[in-house]
Amino acid sequence: MTGAGAGPRAGTGARIGTGRGADPGAGAGTAPGASTGASAGAGPDRLRTGGRPRLAVIVGNGITGDSRVQKTALAAVRAGWEVTLVGRSPSKRRERSVLGPVTVVKVPVNAHMRTIAGAARRRPRLRNHLTQWGLPDEGAWLRARASHAAWVREHTARIGWLHRAAGTDDPRAALTRELLKGWVRLRRYAHKGRGKLYHWERRRTEGPVEARGDWRADWPELVDLDLAFGPVIEEIEPDVIHANDVTMIAVGARSAARLRARGLRTCWLYDAHEFVRGIDWPDAARDSAFPGVEGEFIRRADAVVTVSAELAGILREAYALPEEPLVVANAPVREAVAASAGGRSCVRDACGLGPDVPLLVYAGWIGPERGLDTAVAGLAELPHAHLALVAGPKPNATLKALLSRAEELGVRERVHVVPYVPQEQVPAYLSSADLGLICFRHVPNCEISLPTKAAEYLHAGLPMITSSVRTLRDFVERTGVGEVFTTDDPASFATAVRSGLARREQLAARITGPLLRELSWEHQSAGLLALYERLAGPGTAARLVPGEVPWSASEQPGAGRPGQPGPGSGAGNAPASGAPRALPGWRSLESTPVRLGMGCANSAGQLAGFARALCARRGDLSAEVVMHTHDQSVLYPADLYAVGERTGDLAFQLDRARRVLGTYTHYLADSFTPALGRLNGGHIQDDLPSLRAAGIKVALLAHGSDVRDPVRHMNRYEHSHFHAADEAILAALTKKSARNRRVAAKSGLPQFVTTPDLLDDLPGARWAPLVVDVEGWAGWAGERPVMERRRPVVVHAPSKRWTKGTERVVPVLEELERCGAIEFRMATGVPWERVRELVRDADIVIDQFAVGTYGTFACEGMAAGRPVVAFLDERVHRNVGIRPPVVNATPATLRTALESLLDDREFAVRTARESVEYVRTYHDGTYTAGVLDGFLS
Repeated sequence: MTGAGAGPRAGTGARIGTGRGADPGAGAGTAPGASTGASAGAGPDRLRTGGRPRLAVIVGNGITGDSRVQKTALAAVRAGWEVTLVGRSPSKRRERSVLGPVTVVKVPVNAHMRTIAGAARRRPRLRNHLTQWGLPDEGAWLRARASHAAWVREHTARIGWLHRAAGTDDPRAALTRELLKGWVRLRRYAHKGRGKLYHWERRRTEGPVEARGDWRADWPELVDLDLAFGPVIEEIEPDVIHANDVTMIAVGARSAARLRARGLRTCWLYDAHEFVRGIDWPDAARDSAFPGVEGEFIRRADAVVTVSAELAGILREAYALPEEPLVVANAPVREAVAASAGGRSCVRDACGLGPDVPLLVYAGWIGPERGLDTAVAGLAELPHAHLALVAGPKPNATLKALLSRAEELGVRERVHVVPYVPQEQVPAYLSSADLGLICFRHVPNCEISLPTKAAEYLHAGLPMITSSVRTLRDFVERTGVGEVFTTDDPASFATAVRSGLARREQLAARITGPLLRELSWEHQSAGLLALYERLAGPGTAARLVPGEVPWSASEQPGAGRPGQPGPGSGAGNAPASGAPRALPGWRSLESTPVRLGMGCANSAGQLAGFARALCARRGDLSAEVVMHTHDQSVLYPADLYAVGERTGDLAFQLDRARRVLGTYTHYLADSFTPALGRLNGGHIQDDLPSLRAAGIKVALLAHGSDVRDPVRHMNRYEHSHFHAADEAILAALTKKSARNRRVAAKSGLPQFVTTPDLLDDLPGARWAPLVVDVEGWAGWAGERPVMERRRPVVVHAPSKRWTKGTERVVPVLEELERCGAIEFRMATGVPWERVRELVRDADIVIDQFAVGTYGTFACEGMAAGRPVVAFLDERVHRNVGIRPPVVNATPATLRTALESLLDDREFAVRTARESVEYVRTYHDGTYTAGVLDGFLS
């Protein structure tokens, strides 16, 4: 919901300050064989005079959800800067997107330096050879254990047979039996001892790292970050680098120095979000590394920025900075708050409470230092009050402990966990509560700053109930906007809440306009923008081109710097969100022998997956993906987004005709959509004469209801989703699919389907399986083993409820949850990133019970290493020679299927492992690219 920044004490008026300027030569060495790029005679302070000044905002997280860096980028681009926001990729690929006009680049970070450091710690020694003999890794130990168990079973069975023979008074059998029993016992002791030695050595080599006092050795991940981020930043050649948080301080310092070695006048600032020395790091290595790296580079920064006046003073004193750092609090955008006022979504409705019920709210990260156990305990003394915890989708250990404690105290029914909302909607969302809570404990970073949630509460019109940590206490006592209680004292908390509820109107009246202006991002960012101009040097102001950019801009697929047209750009080149085209994750259309166009449904991002797979297989191919969108579209990667109503514009149609007929050699018609907008009509059939005349080879691609015969499907399956469709939808789908089947039959074109059941509807087609990012999903499979929780998490995320049979299966899942057997989570119409998080935390994935085959969601669940339950028609899968490792069930047998997974968890885990291998075989794009190869040759 919000970033982790903290805010200032009101009225600080801190000065803009800089540290010692970075020496152009310091740390500016280049990698072996790399060129500095400095032209002959270029001086160390060469100013860029053309175009807008460039700003690189860098952060070591995935950007999504970090409101501070997002608002920083938007403020700068509104002021006229050309901004690139660089963060960490959640996958193994570089990802590009846009935040309004801001270019967002997410880079993958390898673990090379961490691996090297780990290997050095595990360097073979004589003891290691003895204790790890024949067991190089955990897999080898498991195999050795299985081999030993098999040997024991065989020989104990022999002992049983000898025991029977010994009963016949055969002395040789009795002697052999006793000798064999002794041998088995000895082997067992030896095996047990070998296992103890193996694990003892593993614990020694994989235990906590001892700090060496050098951040490079103590936490080599910081060097990995520099290796990943540095080249991207230096490619941008920014005028100013804004390095957020301690993980980026070395990256910013080194990139700026290397750019200065090229002759550029790049400056950088360090934005200290926390007091690094005051954090209770989980191990000695980080406790040494992070203060060490901050101490090495902070005085090299051209400026230092931080989140509160208290922290600014601490940093200046600790590092002998020549001036006080600039204070920039992470406050709400007042304009966005006003725009979202009156929204229908509110925290009171999310809790299901009436307007007269006293409601306390806490919004933000839930951790031990946040002291929320005091609030839960205090509810026992507040019999009519309810508490709303605004938390992320994945409950952490602290939240689980809080709910367990609430259960013990008998107040669980008055504690509500409600979801996050977009950052700009937070104050409006919270405004229906009565009081905002901040229960921080006495830890250094909680003592020295005003947290973001304080400003959010005030913009929501909520008085605050706060613990007695220093900065919060001083702020509340000075402004009179709340009540203070003794930290960690539930009785004092309850007293403060009763007083706050009784005096709510009086406290709320003290939340004045001037106070809200001071605690707004517009006010806080003004000093930061002035700092950027000063760092960038003379003439910067003249190069700024301010623009009207909405503060509510959200991250969308996209690429390229704003204003750069992509191939085929023209009317309708932007998606409904206003974002420019997405940079493809494939080889962009160029002078290759095969130039493939694909459009225009891009259902579930399948065309993007096809493009990546084909370009990986064929070096002679480049691709272009076109996606038609509407207001409710989920945007998947594409080269060109065409808003639905704009496809009828003549300018767009003529531009597409020039692009397609003059460039493409092949065209894959997705769901029978037209290639040239609506120039000739609204169906691919209308464009076929033009495409054939241009010599373009065309193939047809179907996904589901575009060709599936509703009548035949209903006759075949009792639970067909078409039974749930209303008459108008059913009639439209029947007419549409019949036309598409006729066109396919008469066209003589190559035909492909992404699910095998459609081969009944298009008998001449070939199965080109759905494509998912198997490696990206599989990277999560080992993060948390499945089926280890007492109540496994079961996830169902239908794109449309009626097409998945949702109404038939949800009662079964809810009943199992009420019985305490599972924890059921369902999401409909949520962003794909939210679905990814749900699957990532799931134990079991529930797909569809109305179609007879599995879809993209099932593939993603299998790729993530989760057992999938769905309804499969085994006949259609046998026809293509596959046996998906999907637990087959109907709505009537779903409960039995789930109970079998709960009872036989080894089977569930085995199914999960087989699922990953199955999708790697059929759904990583390799198989699909091979099927399409004939059409493209």
